[in-house]
Amino acid sequence: MAVRLLALLLALSVSVNVGFCSGLVAARTRTGWARALLVGGSGAASTLAIIFGGVAAFR
Repeated sequence: MAVRLLALLLALSVSVNVGFCSGLVAARTRTGWARALLVGGSGAASTLAIIFGGVAAFR
């Protein structure tokens, strides 16, 4: 149980970091805050989907 919780926290942490960094890069290229928010959210969602897909395939 503890390993699953730690894996979930690690996946969320990686996803938030990827989303923040991709949103920050998009904002720094002067695309506007709305588009930067969409880029960051899609980066975070894609990261979570890839991680959870890998975990599901592993188990």
